Amino acid sequence: MKGKQYLTRSEQFAVVYREGRSWADKLVVMKALPNKFTWSRYGFSVSRRVGGAVIRNRAKRRLREILRATPVKPGWDIIFIARPPAGTGRYAELNKSVVELLCRAQLLAENYEEICLSSN
Repeated sequence: MKGKQYLTRSEQFAVVYREGRSWADKLVVMKALPNKFTWSRYGFSVSRRVGGAVIRNRAKRRLREILRATPVKPGWDIIFIARPPAGTGRYAELNKSVVELLCRAQLLAENYEEICLSSN
């Protein structure tokens, strides 16, 4: 992912937290808000409750990789908040959780909506 695809400033996070809609799972909470761009931007929030620095960084790396491989509709600001079980969960579990949240929010790209149909 390129630099423009990330939410980097606390003001950007605050707007999504305040005005965005949220979907939750046992591993991840996702908050999303439409933006004015032709691309989607992502932010990650992993608190100390998830684990030590190594565990938190691993969770963020896994989330970034999942989003790199998952096509999302353009024009959204999306924050993924890792819950404590995400630190010890496997990549496959985290991937399933993120894809399921994107399906519920109807944020998967048009050509990939069959993923949602096959997971139900």
